[in-house]
Amino acid sequence: MLMLRREANTMENIETVKTEAEEQENVIEENKEVKQGVGTPENNVNQSNDNDEKDQEEGTHRPHSVSKEATGEEPLAHDDTDHVLSGAEMQEHQGEVEPSGNDVPSQEKSEDGDNSVPKESSAENEAKKSEERTVSTAEKETPRDENNTVKPTSNEMMETADTVPDEIEQISRDPTGIHPPVTTPAETGVQHSNEATENDIVGTTTEPIQERVKTPDDGGDEVKCQEEERKDSSCNALNLSWTFGVNKNVPALNLATPNRKAVLYAGANTCILFDYVNNTQKLLQGHSNNISCTCSSNDKRWVATADKGPESMLIIWDSHTGVPVQTLFTAHSEVGVVAMAMTPDAKYLVTISAGPHQVVDIWDWTTDGEVPVSSAELVPAYGTQTYITFNPEDTTQLVSNSDCQVIFYAWENGELKYVAPSLTDEDFNRVVGSYSQSIFRSGTTGALTATYVGNVVVWDNNRPISGPPSLKPTPNKKAFKLVRLQDRGITVLTTTDMYVVTGDVNGHVKFYDQQLRVSNWYNKFDVGPINSISFEHVPNFRPEETYGNDYPPDATIDARMFITKNYVISTTMAQVAAIVADGSKVQMIQTEHDSLVHAIVTHPTQPLIAIGSYSCLLKVWNYQTKTLVISRQFPRGHMIRCLAFDPKGEYLGVGFTNGCVRILDVLTLEDDIPKPFTYSSDAVIICTFSHDSAWMATADANFCVTVYKGLPANQNEPWTYLGKHRSHYKPIRGLTFGIALDSDIPRLLSIGEDRSLVEYDLFKSTIDDLRLMSLDRIEQTAIPQCIEWYPPITKEQFLVTANDQFKFKLYNSTTKMCRKTLLSPTYGSPLQKMVVLPTKDVMSSKRYISFITKDKIGLNIMPLDGNPHNGMALIAHPGGVVNLVSSNDGQYVFTAGGADATVHMWNVNIQALEAVARLGGEGLTPFYGLLEGGRDGVLFRELENYFYYAQLRSQGIDTLDSRVVSTEIILSEVPFVMRAMGLYPSEQEVEDMLNEVKFSEYVETGKYVDRIDLGTFIKLYVNHRPAFGLSVDQLHKAFEVLGLEEVDGQAAIERGDLLDILQTRGEHMTEMEVAEYITTLLGFNPEGGSSELGMFNSSNSADLIEDNLPEQITADMFAAEILGFGQEVEAEPVL
Repeated sequence: MLMLRREANTMENIETVKTEAEEQENVIEENKEVKQGVGTPENNVNQSNDNDEKDQEEGTHRPHSVSKEATGEEPLAHDDTDHVLSGAEMQEHQGEVEPSGNDVPSQEKSEDGDNSVPKESSAENEAKKSEERTVSTAEKETPRDENNTVKPTSNEMMETADTVPDEIEQISRDPTGIHPPVTTPAETGVQHSNEATENDIVGTTTEPIQERVKTPDDGGDEVKCQEEERKDSSCNALNLSWTFGVNKNVPALNLATPNRKAVLYAGANTCILFDYVNNTQKLLQGHSNNISCTCSSNDKRWVATADKGPESMLIIWDSHTGVPVQTLFTAHSEVGVVAMAMTPDAKYLVTISAGPHQVVDIWDWTTDGEVPVSSAELVPAYGTQTYITFNPEDTTQLVSNSDCQVIFYAWENGELKYVAPSLTDEDFNRVVGSYSQSIFRSGTTGALTATYVGNVVVWDNNRPISGPPSLKPTPNKKAFKLVRLQDRGITVLTTTDMYVVTGDVNGHVKFYDQQLRVSNWYNKFDVGPINSISFEHVPNFRPEETYGNDYPPDATIDARMFITKNYVISTTMAQVAAIVADGSKVQMIQTEHDSLVHAIVTHPTQPLIAIGSYSCLLKVWNYQTKTLVISRQFPRGHMIRCLAFDPKGEYLGVGFTNGCVRILDVLTLEDDIPKPFTYSSDAVIICTFSHDSAWMATADANFCVTVYKGLPANQNEPWTYLGKHRSHYKPIRGLTFGIALDSDIPRLLSIGEDRSLVEYDLFKSTIDDLRLMSLDRIEQTAIPQCIEWYPPITKEQFLVTANDQFKFKLYNSTTKMCRKTLLSPTYGSPLQKMVVLPTKDVMSSKRYISFITKDKIGLNIMPLDGNPHNGMALIAHPGGVVNLVSSNDGQYVFTAGGADATVHMWNVNIQALEAVARLGGEGLTPFYGLLEGGRDGVLFRELENYFYYAQLRSQGIDTLDSRVVSTEIILSEVPFVMRAMGLYPSEQEVEDMLNEVKFSEYVETGKYVDRIDLGTFIKLYVNHRPAFGLSVDQLHKAFEVLGLEEVDGQAAIERGDLLDILQTRGEHMTEMEVAEYITTLLGFNPEGGSSELGMFNSSNSADLIEDNLPEQITADMFAAEILGFGQEVEAEPVL
């Protein structure tokens, strides 16, 4: 939290410093002009007057409301504006800000609920100006190097792109290996420093926020791509640079002003501030859960975003710069925020928590973000309140609603009171319907609530039994009317100027006057159900007719010109459109996928990405220019599940959930085959092409692999069906084409959750007869998650897999022998997919691999060695990452979020990844850190003792010959040392360990390795041991599977069945081995048994087992009395 505040404080302090410096430079320039006769005092006065008039026209002032007592009038919401940059200009001049009159609101709440403007004494003003001049002077005197970079002092820390190790040092302190930006406590991809320029100083400050945040000034014709500016300044190995898609569940906000055209919408855990004129995005990152709601101030300057889930937070942003200015970590942090609103002057926020027991909080975010200034708990019987808003004319009054209850609030004297008036169908003898949204009526004490059956409920103060009705605002309201506005459900209810505006399920927008008489309507937008109508901020808007206007006529008899502000609508079908009132023009800003997005693929040679979804929509984007190239809407029921480009870039294979497969022309997206292939009975989940574009293979959810063959000579049917084989009995996790060693022959392999690696014989297969070449069981207990071809950075050709036990495994592609087992990144969940990043120089370039877990994306340096410092990860999609692809040059990776219907584009920064790896140390240093206690710990000392004791064993314990002291032990001693260290490998795992060492130098030297040193043994131990140790829970799970009876509520195995299982299941033991091991564990043999000095006598072993082993054995009994783990093992893993 402190880091986030420090970041915000830093950015704003930078702006203040630069502002003062620029002002002084401007004064110097003006003095020069006066000396040269360019400007006279008269001209200066005229210019000052012109500027004053311009400021008055634009309404640039502090967003404060004058108190009722001072004016004698009702307080009105000010229409404030700022002189802002266009999207392209803002990218060029981020951080170069000049002061304006619109600062963070800082007025205090008076006792009667009105907003008053705080006054500062002249002495305070002079002190503040003096302090600012001191800061500016200090900046000018700050020493700089040859690159004009500020040199750090004892109280300052530089953050530049050219010194990557210094930047990475700040984030390398995270022992988990995840390296998120330090501005939030969650594992997110936040990079708040992206907005800073290269000369910004990172430090701390205690200035109030409202004195630091300034409005960016317009100016400059030079435009740089935002993506390129952030590319070099970021200290993350992966940086979010663009987001494709819209969260249809979060209404879009119109942030347009006379100086910019921008809209804010959500995508997964990121909010996108999209300038739809210049086609640029500012990505507001910081949330670790999917964003649930947003709101903005009346002048569109301040934006708030909130999420829903554990460790949720609320962040307030400056929409001009995209910089966070305040973070509320305590805003319903356990469950999140389901609805919120901001006062027109942006001083206060109201939030409603998610969950059955909702709490309404009001926050004064400009002065104190730790605790709410007022709070109220709601009754669960009121339903989940999903909408709330302030009365814009009196912010002490609020209204919220669920689908069944409307609640009115009064915020007075620091206390939040509410009334929930009842309303049933019997009150008006008509169906009321479920509530959607509520508003206050302008100039009255009434309110309106829309319903999903087309009604509007009219609320007003509950009248007393006798006497005149009260004209004061009060939450004690009653439903007086039920007005039938239309037949279709009303989804949005808002106001603009003197109109009441509705949006409905048909995509229509209607304007009513305050008496709910129709003024105008729009029914030809051709959009889905509307969930947001947001109007442009125009200061001092006046509906005046001018020559050349093309406003539509209103619905009155006079048919006067209907003049209103421009607005933006968003729909539940992921559409965002800008409506220009003059001419009723519709500009579609976004038309995105409104259902699950699983299918993404990049073109092999062009900067194109294809995105398909369950909404039957396929879109191809140019990810460099961020423009849509072509799209196709498939018939209903053709939900896209997977995509694949062929390596030549001529065909696009598409797999659908209904089992059909289409092969499309890349340029037109038209079918390249007469009819779709329909050989799969279930969803096609994987599609891939061979390297020569001669074969295409698919895998479906019915565990079948289908192969298609290309026929280039046949122009009418360029592809034909070859065969299908149900080669797995559990879901297929990977399907890949490769190239046979020392040839150009394609190979096809698949891997499944049944732990089988299957290779197919393409050239011996015939029509309807897809043959298998080999089937190998590659795992004993782990479940493979994905497979990839290892890049040619070794002389041996490998396949690399990742399993659910956090292990990489390298298999010889020919013999299928497990050649290496390595620790994979441990970021909460196992790897789900991995992609080796392409490079131009395949043979000599250093290679990197990108991967996804359940919700994260990461990078890892190759060759893989188990070093945890060689990798990093950050949250990509909190709801889950379902797919990963890389650009053809390896500069970008793309992730699909599935249910959140978004695709993130990540810029790859290899230099940052290498810097983090260097900070982790070289040689054995990173692996010492994986041992409990490190090199100085007890575990390492025990390992040394076991290692040297193994030397004694190999030379003979009782030998009288001279001892040979060595740093190595023979390979046959490795299993014994492993078991002594608490690792209990199976015989197959022992064989994998020995083969890993034995064949480690065979390709280079042609010789076997029969000895191992301590350093290699440590790597072997760290990589092969369970990632999170052994626990009794695993033993309990085994007994639940094998046990038949219950003893004290636990599954139990009979003694005879246990002995039989040990001899007949899994890796079989002989009767002699079972007898020896059990009697040794029971303490009837010398320690170590026959593996040490003792001898085993089996003559009375049967009697010993029968007398000392209970008839019914539970997991706890087996662990405590036989294995000797002890009861304390239940609380912590055994290593």
